[in-house]
Amino acid sequence: MAQRVNFDLDHLLIESELESPVDEEGVHDSFSRLIAEQRDHRGASDAVELQQLQRQLHEEDPYDVASLSSPGHVFRDRRQGQRNVGREEDVNLGDPLLGERWSSATMRVLSSMPSRTIGRSRGAIISQYYNRTMQLRRRRQSRPAIRDFPHSARPSIRGYGIEVDTTDAEVSKRDRLVNNLQNLSVGDRIRMLRAMPLNLTEKRNLRQSTLHQGKNPISASHIPCCSQLKYYIIIGARQSWYSWLSFLHSLQLWQVPLKRVSGRFGTGVLSYFLFLKTLLFFNFFLFLVTGAFLVLPQAIHPPVLPAGRRSFVGLELLTGAGYFSDTVMYYGYYCNYTLSSSCRDEDGGQNVSLSNGTRPDCTSKRLSYNMPLAYFSTIGVSFFITCIILVYSMSKSFGRSFRIDNSHSILAMKVLCSWDFKVIKKSSVKLMSENICTQVKELLAEVNHKHVKNTGCQKLWRMMVHGLAWAICIASTTACVLAIYYFSDHMHRRSSRSAPQQPLLDEASLLALPVVVSLINLLLPGLFNLAAWMEDYDSPSVRTYVAIGRNLMLKVSVLGVLCYHWLGRVAADPKIIGQECWESFVGQELYRFLLVEFIFTLLDTLFGEFLWRLFSEKVLKRRRKPVFDIARNVLELIYGQTLAWLGVLFTPLLPAVQICKLLLLFYIKMSSVMMNCQAPRKPYRVSQMTTVFITLLCFPSFLGASVCVTYTMWSLTPSSSCGPFRKLKTMFQAGKRWVEALEKDNPNLSVLARAHSYLVENPFFLFVGAGIFLVVIYFHSQVVDGQRKIIALLQEQIENEGEDKKFLITRLQSIHERRKTPAQRLTSQESR
Repeated sequence: MAQRVNFDLDHLLIESELESPVDEEGVHDSFSRLIAEQRDHRGASDAVELQQLQRQLHEEDPYDVASLSSPGHVFRDRRQGQRNVGREEDVNLGDPLLGERWSSATMRVLSSMPSRTIGRSRGAIISQYYNRTMQLRRRRQSRPAIRDFPHSARPSIRGYGIEVDTTDAEVSKRDRLVNNLQNLSVGDRIRMLRAMPLNLTEKRNLRQSTLHQGKNPISASHIPCCSQLKYYIIIGARQSWYSWLSFLHSLQLWQVPLKRVSGRFGTGVLSYFLFLKTLLFFNFFLFLVTGAFLVLPQAIHPPVLPAGRRSFVGLELLTGAGYFSDTVMYYGYYCNYTLSSSCRDEDGGQNVSLSNGTRPDCTSKRLSYNMPLAYFSTIGVSFFITCIILVYSMSKSFGRSFRIDNSHSILAMKVLCSWDFKVIKKSSVKLMSENICTQVKELLAEVNHKHVKNTGCQKLWRMMVHGLAWAICIASTTACVLAIYYFSDHMHRRSSRSAPQQPLLDEASLLALPVVVSLINLLLPGLFNLAAWMEDYDSPSVRTYVAIGRNLMLKVSVLGVLCYHWLGRVAADPKIIGQECWESFVGQELYRFLLVEFIFTLLDTLFGEFLWRLFSEKVLKRRRKPVFDIARNVLELIYGQTLAWLGVLFTPLLPAVQICKLLLLFYIKMSSVMMNCQAPRKPYRVSQMTTVFITLLCFPSFLGASVCVTYTMWSLTPSSSCGPFRKLKTMFQAGKRWVEALEKDNPNLSVLARAHSYLVENPFFLFVGAGIFLVVIYFHSQVVDGQRKIIALLQEQIENEGEDKKFLITRLQSIHERRKTPAQRLTSQESR
């Protein structure tokens, strides 16, 4: 941005007398509109005014500095001249324009510039908003055009800054503005007063004048009862609405803890908790959908359970098997017929057993609920709506975070305009001050960050170090993935060979694979942090993004191997492992992985943060605490959410388990961060961190889970003895059979059958829909990127225009210096 050069000798006095408005953007916008109105309505007269000003410059003495301002300026110039000697020594020596004594002609031209006069004249602002109120009234009712008004009622910029508005003229403008405000509606009047670039005192006086002159002399006793009742109802409804909005605002989750974290640790740690809050809402939506359309109908109409059901022993809380296998938690419990009151047998009053297949007479055209169709549609619709929400959130986040913002301007706004004077509570004031202080530190760190230019040897050395670090990370990830692949194959073969002699021991052995995977996910990020320490990144934000990339590589590889294990080995031949319902077994596996991952997260919080803090304080006698690892914790959240999305088909209640896990995780992590962690030694601002998290949640996580679920529903053969899709070749055939039944009952619905065959059965349209979403995201990112480039060019243009102004002013001053006579030059040198 071009540096603003101040040529007004009375700048300090004037600025001390004026108040700076809070909404600075609105003020600049108002001034630009005023200039535009001048051009539209008085283009010819402005040219005349400039010609008159030019003639005055030639007629008057161009070297009389005392005559460049109004009489009020003369006295201040004389008083200011006595103090200019000491002040000139403090002028910035880096800019030659600031330490120059300018001629009166140069100062007169500069003081006549609209950008230097409009903001200092209250009369110009009042004239501008007088014209705006007239325009608004003309839109509400037929009024004459502005050209029909007197010339004095139009906005004018001539003379502002050269002579101060007289008291009578300003009072006249003010009275006309008050009259116009009285003729506006209450809403328009409030909006107009809010938009005025005046201080709060001026706005309050205008509002009081408007209300005082607009009071109705009729007393309340003369108002009809119906009107009074109407007014009371309106006021009561408005107060109730505002109270309801305030109550809804108070229901926002975790406001105070998030502010406390933001104030102490900055935006990086805050982004983790905001992301956790986002995941909580996604799982809450899934839980509502599956609970309302799957769990609740099946719980109301429970099936007949097989004999010999196992009792609850407590181990089921860890393994998810045993007693939980015959509940609404898993896929195998759900029936494959239409639920209705006619599906009750006469003896026990319960539905038909799952093992008996579908009963033909179990159909009723009243109050019927097709469970296979509901299961298929609920999963598909929930994934589709989640995809829309994710795409919308990602696009909105792109628009917020990838905008061009100058750190210097943000720093100025944060320092001068960020305090909320409505906050009076002591604890809230403390939180706000901590928050602003931390954000100012981040902005200062970004402003003062300098890119070090390395030599060729240093660049080569850093490339070698980075290459070695990435080679270590990739090799360790590959080794761990291969270990998981062979260990899962070993457990699969062991399950097929072993006989069920000790049920509890066999059930406990199912935890071996989740424990190994969680242990790898816990230890390997430590190796990644060691590699990052070896690389010694200058920027903490770059280090965070690199750590996110390496942890993402690990999680995606592990999930890929696990999906192959579940959908390639277990689903291909479930009889080898002794499972009649492989969908329920996969659901149990996903439950175990989700629970064991949470347990290892708690252990890491205990040993990695709490005990390390105690060891550092008690044994090492240091006050240094560990720093919160954003990359690893965020990727753990994404890993757990991917497991939840994968398991919602096999375990409809898995989102409820994920909700409980996220709630506990928030409070545990929040307490651990506040007690055991310290803020980063190098504060840094992560404006794009939330966007990166949402992007990773959409593409590697949700897209991968959607592909696996779609492959399961379209390609894999369901179990023949359990679940709502038994005796079907694929889960997808449930929708096809329902459409065929509709067409058979009503031949007029054959169009629906053809639409289903072309749109749903054909995977081409599925890929087209996914491609449209990707194209929308791509174009949105390209539009944002184009806006960033345009703003960068505009900023460069502003800098060039600033340099041009400095050059023209210097040239103007040199011309006047050459026109001086030798005697005048000698006098000017003596005055300096």
